[in-house]
This record gives sequence, structure tokens and C-alpha cells, in this order.
Amino acid sequence: MNPSRELAKREPEPAAIEKPIEGVAAPHSYNYGVDPNAETEVHLLDYWRAVRKRLWLVISIVVLVTMLSVLYVARKPDIYQAEARVQVDLENNAALVGRTPYVIGPANDPTYFNTQLQILTSPGLLRRVVKTLDLEHNPDFFKGSSTQKRSTWQTVMRMVGLGSEPPEDPKSRPRDELPLRTTVAPASSREDLVEAKQLSRYVGAILGNLRVNPVKETRGYYKETRLIDVSFTHTDPQVAAKVVNAIAETYVFSNLEKKTETNTSTGDFLQKRVAELQQQIREDEERLVNYARNNQIISLDASQNTVVARLAGLSSQLLEAENDRKRAEADYHGAKYEGAASALVDADEKRIGDLESRLADLRQKRAQLLVEATEEAPEVKEVTQQIRELESQVKDLRSRKSTTLLTNLETRYRQTSAREEALRKAFDKQRSETLTQNEAAINYRIIQQEIETNKSLLANLLQRSKENDVVMAGKPNNISIIDYAIAPDGPIGPNRMRTVFIALFLSTGLGVGFALFLEYLDDTVHSTDEVERLLHLPALAVIPSVGAGTRRRLLGGPGALQKHNGHLATNPELLMNVDGRSPLAESYRHLRTSVLLSTAGRAPRSLLVTSSLPGEGKTTTAVNTAISLAQTGASVVIIDADMRRPRLHSIFNLSDRAGLSSILSSDLSEAGILELVWKDEVTGLHLLTSGPIPPNPAELLGSDQMRRLIAALQSNFSHVVVDSPPVSSFTDGVLISSMVDGVLLVVHGGKSSRHIVKRSRQLLQDVGAKIFGVVLNNVSLQSHDYYYYQRYYSRRYYDKDVDQQAVAGR
Repeated sequence: MNPSRELAKREPEPAAIEKPIEGVAAPHSYNYGVDPNAETEVHLLDYWRAVRKRLWLVISIVVLVTMLSVLYVARKPDIYQAEARVQVDLENNAALVGRTPYVIGPANDPTYFNTQLQILTSPGLLRRVVKTLDLEHNPDFFKGSSTQKRSTWQTVMRMVGLGSEPPEDPKSRPRDELPLRTTVAPASSREDLVEAKQLSRYVGAILGNLRVNPVKETRGYYKETRLIDVSFTHTDPQVAAKVVNAIAETYVFSNLEKKTETNTSTGDFLQKRVAELQQQIREDEERLVNYARNNQIISLDASQNTVVARLAGLSSQLLEAENDRKRAEADYHGAKYEGAASALVDADEKRIGDLESRLADLRQKRAQLLVEATEEAPEVKEVTQQIRELESQVKDLRSRKSTTLLTNLETRYRQTSAREEALRKAFDKQRSETLTQNEAAINYRIIQQEIETNKSLLANLLQRSKENDVVMAGKPNNISIIDYAIAPDGPIGPNRMRTVFIALFLSTGLGVGFALFLEYLDDTVHSTDEVERLLHLPALAVIPSVGAGTRRRLLGGPGALQKHNGHLATNPELLMNVDGRSPLAESYRHLRTSVLLSTAGRAPRSLLVTSSLPGEGKTTTAVNTAISLAQTGASVVIIDADMRRPRLHSIFNLSDRAGLSSILSSDLSEAGILELVWKDEVTGLHLLTSGPIPPNPAELLGSDQMRRLIAALQSNFSHVVVDSPPVSSFTDGVLISSMVDGVLLVVHGGKSSRHIVKRSRQLLQDVGAKIFGVVLNNVSLQSHDYYYYQRYYSRRYYDKDVDQQAVAGR
């Protein structure tokens, strides 16, 4: 380009409304007639647009979820169902023997049949089934059938009807199949909670696949039966049949156990008591033998009891010894009295008698002598002396004999006392032994009586046990198995196609819901409808985005402006670099028409182009709008009032040493102002750059000098386009908006937040600015919201190419 610093003189021009506008029509929407309540209204078409906007996301979710469901159901094994039938007859209970039984059953007791249905699914019954089949050690129960060897692809082909069931290998058939009838395991103890907890996993697995349904006849009319169908589903047909048959057998056996529960309990009690009594009798007999041996009990017969006989002998001997001791004691104590000993001695001794006789003779002689003589007479004294000697001899002799007698009596007394004491000790010992033996005999007889009692009770219990067995043998069972289950040949499920269709339906709903959710979270402005509904402003134009594919179409076209240098070529979104037939050029022509028709009576002379945030394309929009206005032949000047981030000088490769800041910071005349205006020879635009960045841009832009500048430029140019900073970030644009005829608010499609855009609109309206409308910039025409624009512009672009090729061919 060749920018010129010559004074730009305004030439007389026709009214802008009369200038030719090629291929454009009136703007499609204005603020007039916009419903203020439209912001809150949501129509069904809005949901449809939200879904179409994210159609590929919805399709991706549907395809992904559907394929995952196909893989899931294809990997699931086949389900087989085995079924057995049980008959529940009337229950007959004879209240009294010999009387007519009273019938209690489903016919007159509605709860009986329902009770049987609940019993079939009770955990206690199923625990017996688990123990009967030994499912704890059966790996096929949870692992499933080992005969299903189809691949996932083969299953998918069979789902769509393009595959066939592979032939069964005879070697894969199980060899150790369980018989239809098995021995029912005993029920778990009521107190054995550990076993119940251990088997709960298997009980839950059976209960989850078990179905118990009463058979109802529906031929012509509804009628109940006494039949119950018991079915079980499993991935292994053999396991399914085994489990069903085991449940039926266990149910029948449990019912019989319940009917004979009293007799069974009685029989068990009798057997237990018989065993206990037999064991107790054996123990008592052993205890009796050991007791007799330990207590030396030979016989309890009195005639053969030596202990008693010995006690009797000791008793008689003790009595005799006691009598002897008493006699010896009497003799001894009697001899102790004075003269008693001598009397005993005189009576027995002859010598003493002789001495006494001689002493009597001498006394008689002395008496005769005293008759004739005195005591002093010698013959008297001699006789007296002889008497004395004899008395002394008798006395000595008597004294010596009395002592010996007393000693003998004492010795005899002591001997009899000792003998009595010895016999008494022996007697006491023998009596103690006799008492002990009597006590042992009593205990011995007690043990004998216990043994005899237990033997008698044992005989009675054995008799009762035999009678109870006879009674149990006559108890009938009112429940029986009609049909046993056999291993099914074909599976009943899973219904893979139904699952896939359900997944398809749910994934469609999920995708649509997710798309609507993203639409709800999306706070940006996408379409002109949203602009008019949210901001109550007209959408003047929709500027398409320039992508990589679009750039190849925009540059180098036959109608494009080719007079750009290398720096301009880096901005393909500018009209000077695009083909005039492109959607971008058509959009700006549409915008030009909207701007020119935005005011009544005349076209606007001054125009402010701003945005809410940086990066929304306001500078590009301002330049392209100015170029579009210049293409009508009008003289247009564009002012770079963005002193925060000026870009106009870099776009047109101009110097920025003097510009708007220089004019506003000095008192230049109109001629001096026009000297700072550049002219681009390629586009015909007049340019006023921002100049050096001042420290106070807002003060300069809000000054009277700015108003005088705009008035001076309006008097010399047809249109004045001002590029300002974003109004939400800086007040510069708000200050300028009150000095111009109108404002264009640039909104980046799909990026600008609704709340920020509404705030920007409010800021402009608060200062009385006239907002012509909104320019929706950088919008992808691939979006469904602009499907019409895409087809229209593509068709028009194609038609022009064809026409030009035809002209070139001529």
C-alpha cells in the first residue's frame, strides 16, 4: 500500500442511501417488536437446535454405549432353565384314633398353599439343598458351564441371525453327572449360625435364580390346581436340573419330617434315653463291683458276715473283762480298810493261828499267875515278856501278810483294768468297722436299687421305641414330585437383542440429555436468536470464521484484491485479502447495509465499534466495516481509539509516532488534524492511528477535544469509524459512545459470555449510547444454526466460479 499524508479533501458525494449496494438486502432482524419475555421462554425447537448442534456427540455416545452393550451381552453366557413339578395334596390329620379324619388343605384353608410356596423358597430348605449337592466343592456352580466355547464374534453373529450353533463334542459331556434323586442332607442346627453364614452365599445364588409358581388351569375358565412349578436358571443345564431336583426332593422330605416331627422327636428322644440308660447301667455295675472290692464287702447276709460275729465275741469278752475288773477293784479297795487285810490274812494262814493259840495260852497263864502273884513277880514278868514277843511276832507276821495281799489285789485289779481297756478298744474298733460296713452296705444296696430301676426304665423305653416306630411307619406324605427336571437342550436367555435395543434407547436419551446439559452449561452466545432474545438488540450481521480450509478459498480468487504487501497477507480475515464472492465479504456487505439503514432519514456519520472483552475481533470488524463502506465510494476515516492495545498501524504497516493521542494532547487546528490522517491507496480508507500510548487514555478520550475531533472529521468525511477498547474492561469505549451516532457491539460467537455481553450493553445504555445492534463475529458456518447460510454462500460461490470459468472459456 502507499499511504499518503496529503490533505484529504471531501468531495461532494451522493447520499449514502442512494449509493449502489451490490447483492445485499435489508437486515434480517431489528430490535423492534422483540418480546421482552422471550429470554425466559424455551421452545421445543430450542431443544432440537441444541441436539443438532452436538449431533456428533449424541451419535458418538449412542454408538459407544450400544457397542459396549453388544460386547457385554455377547460375552454373557447362555442361560438354561430346568423345571420340576410338585403336587401338594390335602393334608389329613386324624384327631383321634378310630374317628373320621378332619381335612385341612388348600380347599378350605387359603393360607396353606401360600405357606407351601414360601417354604419352597426358605433359606433353611435351600441350605439343605446346598449341603445335599455339596455346592461348596462344586466349581461349576459359580463358574458356569465349561461346554460353552463360542467366541464373542460368533455370539454377535448369532444375535443377528448369521451364525449357527457349533456341534457338541461328545468328549465335552460331563461323565460324573449326579442322579436325579439324591440323598437329602440333614437340616442345619438352629444354633449353628456359623454354618448358616458360610452357606449364605450359595443360598443367595440359588434364591436369585429360583422361581416358584403355582400352576393355574386356564382352559375356558380360571381354576386353581394343587401343582407347583419349581424352576431354576443357570449357565450349566446339568447344574440347573440337579438343583431343581434337589429342591423338590428336599421339600418333599422336609414335609415328611415335619409331619412325623413329633414321632421323630419322640423316637430320637427314646433312642437317646435308651443309649444313656444302657451306658449308665454299665457304669453303675462297674461302680458297684469296685465299691464292694474297695469296702471288702463279700456278702450282706448276716450268717456270713464275720465282722458282725467278731463284734459279738468282743462284746461278750468285754462284758466279762468288765466284771472281772469290777471284782478286782472291789477286793482291792476293800482290803485297804484297817484290819480288813489282817482278817483276810488270818483266815488263810495257820501259822498265825498257832501263834494266836500260844498267845492265848500265855495270857491265860499270866492271868493265873496274877491271881497268885503280882505283875512284878518274875514268873508274871516272864510270861508277860513271852506274850509281848508272841504279839510282836503275830503283828509282824500279820503286817507282812497284809502288804503282800494288798499288792496282789492291786496287781490283779490293774490286770483286769488293762484287759478291759484292751477289749474295749478292740470292741470300739470293731464297732467302727461294723458301722462303716453297714454304711457301705447301705450305699451298696442304693447302687443296686439304681441299677434295678434303670433296668426297669430301659425295658419300658425299648417297648415305647418299638411302638413309636410302628406309628411312624403309618404316616403318609401329602406332597409328592410329579415331574422331575431334565437338563434342557436349548437356552432361554439372555435376550441379547432386547438388551441392545434398550441400550440403544437409553444411550439416545443419555446423549440427548448430555447435549442439553452441555447446552445448559454453555454461557456463550451462539446465534442471532440468542442475541435478540437475551440482549433485546438486533443482530446486524453474522461474520463467519476463517479456518484453514476457508483461507485457501479466500486468498487468490479471481475477484480478490491482489494489491497487498507481505504484511497484509498475514491477515486473511480482512476484506482487502479476500475474494469478493466469499461468505466473509458477503457478511460485511450485509453489515454495511444494516449500518446504513440503522438510522432514519440519513446514514450514520460516526460509528463506534467495540466489544465486551479483548480478542472478540472488534478491530477486524471495524477495519472491514470501514472498507465495506469505502467500497460504496464514500470517504471513510477510521480512528484507532484503542490506546491500550493499538493495532491499526500494524495492520496497515504505518508509523505510530503521531496520531490520536497527539491530537488530543495538543490544540491543533482542523488543518493540522487532517495532516495526521493517512490514506490507503489500496482500500481508499483514511486512517488515524492511536499515536504514542498516553498514561491517561480515558481522560483524553473523554475530553472536549475528542468531541471536536469527531466533529471536524465528520465535516470532512462521509463516515467516521472509531475502534475503542472493550467496554467491560475499560471506560474508554463508554465515553466515546456518547459522542457518536451509534455503536456496533461485537460478540465472539461461541466464546463471549452472556452475562458479560449483557453487562456491556447495560454500560452503554446507561450513558445514553445508541446501540445499532450486535455483530456476531467468528461464527462457524458448519454449525446447524447457520446451515442456511452455509448452503446459500456455498451455492453462490460455486455459481460465480462457474460463470467466471465460462467467461474465461469464451
